Formats: sequence, structure tokens, C-alpha cells
Amino acid sequence: MQFTLTQKETTLLKDLKEQEKLCADKYKKYAEYAHDPQLKQLFNELSSVEKSHHQMLVDMESGRLPDTGFGGGVGNGQFAAAYVQTDSQDKKDDAYLCTDLLTTEKHVSSLYNTCVFEFTQPELRRVLNKIQGDEQIHGEKIYQYMKANAMYS
Repeated sequence: MQFTLTQKETTLLKDLKEQEKLCADKYKKYAEYAHDPQLKQLFNELSSVEKSHHQMLVDMESGRLPDTGFGGGVGNGQFAAAYVQTDSQDKKDDAYLCTDLLTTEKHVSSLYNTCVFEFTQPELRRVLNKIQGDEQIHGEKIYQYMKANAMYS
């Protein structure tokens, strides 16, 4: 199915693509910095999902309805506490990474919310809404990790 985008929709997609690329890159980079193997794995998985979101936006920009079959669920959300010592520097470093990425997810979800209301075609709004739902799931996963490790108050 082919679509024609308005100038505003084209501009919004460009912004969303930049955000998704930033998210994918940030998750990948932060996976390298993370100390806990569970967190490294979570960040790598979320980076892959963000890359798929970017591709969906590229498809939309090209006038094609993207396949939304790729799930944003990532893992089961069960995290074992990684840190016994509550004030270790590694834990503080990982908490910083999580806090930054949780803030990023909140921002990106907000951008999608605006776009859902701005797009004229219901099919495209559904795709954007699905991606927004994935972003919320990403935030939830980070929160669950932080909660399991006493990083969120």
C-alpha cells in the first residue's frame, strides 16, 4: 500500500528517524559501558528494536506501510539483583546509564504521541502508536531493572 505524506508528516518522520538512530546508537554504546551482563544484554536487545523502528520510519518516508510484526517486548522483564554492595561505583555507573535511557524513552514516547495526532492517515497513526507502545515497554524494562537493583526511588 502506497502513501503520500504531507510536508509536516515528512518533517516529523525526519525528526523521528533521527531520534530512533540516536536511541539505537545510545543503547549500543551504553551496552559497552554497562558493568552488569544482564544490563548489557537488555541494552543490546533494545538497540535492535530501535533499529527496527528506524527501518519502519524509512519505509513510511518512502510511502510504504511498514511491517510492524517485530515485537518490542524484549525479554521477560524478570531481573535478578546484580548488586549486593549497594554503594559500589559499578552500580552507580549502571544507574546513571539507566536513568539517562529512561529519560530518553520518556522523551521519544512523547514525540510519538504528538505524531500520532498529527498524521492524517489512520494506517500510519497505528504504526506510530505501535512504536510508541514499544518505547513505553522499553521504559518499563529499564524501570524493572532499576527496581530489582534498588536504583529507582
